[in-house]
Amino acid sequence: MTRRWVAMLGAVVCAAGALTYAGRPAGATPEEIGPVPGPCVSDPPAKHEGLVPKTLEVPVPYPVITVLPPDRPEPAPTRTEMRLPSNPCTNPCPDLTDAPTPPPSLASRLGIPEILSSPKPFHLAIPGPGPDPGAVPPPPPPVDPPTEPAPPSATRPTPRIGSVTEVAKQTGANSVNRTDKRWQVDGTDLGIMWESAPGEIATAFGDTVGRGFHPPGGMGMDWRSNVLAFSTDRDLSDGMTYDRMVTDDRCHAAEVLSSRKLDNVEVTTIPTSGFALGGRQYLSYMSIRTWNSFPGTFFTNYGGIAYSDDHGQTWTKDPYARWDNIFGLANFQVSAMVPQGDYVYMFGTPNTRLAAVGLARVPKDQLLNTTAYQYWRDGSWTPVGGFGSASAIVDGPVGELSVRFDAARNVWQMSYLDTAMAALVVRESNSPQGVWSDAAPTVRVSDYPELYGGFIHPWSSGSDLYFTMSTWSDYNVYLMHATIE
Repeated sequence: MTRRWVAMLGAVVCAAGALTYAGRPAGATPEEIGPVPGPCVSDPPAKHEGLVPKTLEVPVPYPVITVLPPDRPEPAPTRTEMRLPSNPCTNPCPDLTDAPTPPPSLASRLGIPEILSSPKPFHLAIPGPGPDPGAVPPPPPPVDPPTEPAPPSATRPTPRIGSVTEVAKQTGANSVNRTDKRWQVDGTDLGIMWESAPGEIATAFGDTVGRGFHPPGGMGMDWRSNVLAFSTDRDLSDGMTYDRMVTDDRCHAAEVLSSRKLDNVEVTTIPTSGFALGGRQYLSYMSIRTWNSFPGTFFTNYGGIAYSDDHGQTWTKDPYARWDNIFGLANFQVSAMVPQGDYVYMFGTPNTRLAAVGLARVPKDQLLNTTAYQYWRDGSWTPVGGFGSASAIVDGPVGELSVRFDAARNVWQMSYLDTAMAALVVRESNSPQGVWSDAAPTVRVSDYPELYGGFIHPWSSGSDLYFTMSTWSDYNVYLMHATIE
């Protein structure tokens, strides 16, 4: 199970000593706004968890020598069609999701956190013999793209952020989607959005837990590395309603990108961005080796691209569209990919929340061919030097990168967690290579002490900027709204 204690250290340290309370417009107090209600009269308002948790589960890694066979071919996934009740307040699967409330523990009766020790194996892998993986498709033929000039554009002014409000809790108990009752998604994070079809938004989430969920973090059972939802809701003023999730059983969201779930081998696979080209959906993702690394960091095996030809029901990890994490320092491990014009632009960072943003581009018809990528370096698009030679277009520290092209304003927009500023921030540029504007904070840790994420909704328009935010203390996703003046 994902244990991102050290990975979240940057945001947590900045938040130490702050108070947790609901989101609000700038200058308002929590009492003026109050908690955001759920979709049903019977639901209590969705309140944020305090910084002092009810249950604190402490992972205790212990070494295990593992003889590791190569990856086996992935089995055909199970998928089901699920019809939801027309009334969103009706629980479609009470036999699965209405478990009896456990009796209070001694710690809760005493009003102190219950501290649980959770031993977890940390695998020291030795390569071993494995099954024949079968026929593997050949790699795409290599190409030799040219070097082309791409000078920086004029610097845009810093965005002016007006009011910022919490619109709705998107996931978990008492959320507008009641994902705990409908899909056994009790705790999850990220909420990465893209337009999967005209009038439809896909939303990818990270590590997800169901039964026995208890924050902070993704603690609980029924762990899935990622899940995927779809929405046609155009009125975001009261939250974003999910029409469906990819499911593999009754009221059960399916894991769409598999992982080996072996800490220090591949503990999980996390989506980092999504987009659609023609009838195919794409996800950039990172293969996480371990979250248990140096403070403020995590280690990846590689950043990769997966695709789906059945509208997100099943996914294939392309075996060649990968950027290996050489010595733990390689760029484009955490990527945000954006189609625009004849190209797909790839904005990427190394496997931390501390480094700078690099940039690449590739013709749309060569997306899965890594030899076709050009990297922006010192005012030119060039394949020379590969992905390790890309210049920084935005200095670090950058985490949870989200980028889009706002066609209505003809402006590039970037959102991310700035751990030095202790805030989610927004920048803008006239071109993908910049010069990018200075960062403008949207939400600070003084408002949400353990925030991260900041993924932009593609249907944001004009002065309205909608984005998702995760909080470690709640381990769920919230829809936020900011006004850009």
